[in-house]
Order: sequence, then C-alpha cells, then structure tokens
Amino acid sequence: MTINLFQTPEYRALIEEHIVKTIDYLFSRNQEFALACEVKYINFDPELPLEIRKTFNETVLFILSGYTYETAKLEEGYFSFEAGFGNENFGSTVTVPLLAIKQLFVDDHPIVINLANPVSVKKASKNSMEALLNNPENKKLLKKKK
Repeated sequence: MTINLFQTPEYRALIEEHIVKTIDYLFSRNQEFALACEVKYINFDPELPLEIRKTFNETVLFILSGYTYETAKLEEGYFSFEAGFGNENFGSTVTVPLLAIKQLFVDDHPIVINLANPVSVKKASKNSMEALLNNPENKKLLKKKK
C-alpha cells in the first residue's frame, strides 16, 4: 500500500509551518503578495452574493495589496483579510485555512507550493448551548426550569 507523502500529518505540519514563516517574512519586509486558494475551504463574512461566488473557479487568486494587505493577519491555522468583490466592491472578511493556500506569489514568482489538502472539519452549525447540552455530563450541571 502506497502512502501519499503529501497528505501525512507530518507533511501537513511541515508545510503549514513553512506557509506561516513565509507570510511572517513577507510581512516583516512589508512585501505585498498573492495567494492561490481552494474556494471550497474559504469562509466569507458576510457571505458573498451568489452572482459573485459563481464567478470563482475551484481555485481563486487573491492579490494582497493596499487596504487588503493592511488588513491581512495570521491566526492559529488561518489567514484572513478584508477585500471587496464585484463591481459594487462588496466587502467581506476572507478567512482561509493555511493548508487551503495552494501557492504564494511575489509578483509573478511562485515562492510556496503546497500539495497538502486541509483536513476537512465540518463547520459547527449549533449554538454554544446546544453544543454544551450534547454532552450528557453537562446536562446534569444545569438546573431544571420550572
């Protein structure tokens, strides 16, 4: 049985660290850059209108410059920034899992290529109380309503 080396936990950790260090380096040099990302893993807040979303391919290129670059930040396992989309410049915060970043570019030069896929994590659709009550041990801690 052949193991796909680029989907192992070890490679995922290695490439995620490489992406973080590269972005940190670019930030330290005040260098604008671009990201090619897999759309299916990206979160837009607020959600983009359907007419904008349907213009995206499986992979989308974000060019981080100006205001978008200034709002960019690394968070635990994610990269986020604010951007405007479409003719109306619809504003949304874009949050990308680091492993959904397939390539990083400076000008026309690809400086990072990522072959790992993000580990699929289903988005939590429950509110915090529902999540709390899903654990039977937590139910007994709550007082009964009268």
